[in-house]
Amino acid sequence: MRRLFTWVAGAAGGLAAYRAATRRTVEPEPAVVDVDPAIELRVKLAAARAVAPEPVAVEPEPELHDTDARRRSVHEQARSALDEMRGDGT
Repeated sequence: MRRLFTWVAGAAGGLAAYRAATRRTVEPEPAVVDVDPAIELRVKLAAARAVAPEPVAVEPEPELHDTDARRRSVHEQARSALDEMRGDGT
């Protein structure tokens, strides 16, 4: 039984050595860079900035020193925003 095991182990080792010796190493081809990546990124950023939406104009709020007046103003703005989102034109 030992001889069989020795022969099998020897055959497996020989096969592994043969495959390692005959294996071709494939070297990757060098990457061809046509355009500098930094320039390409700058072009993409410039295009993204050109398409960016305009900022929404916000109406300046009157200065309110009274807490209740300020609260009422905020609630009125919230209600009008909700009405706009719901589509209530009343």
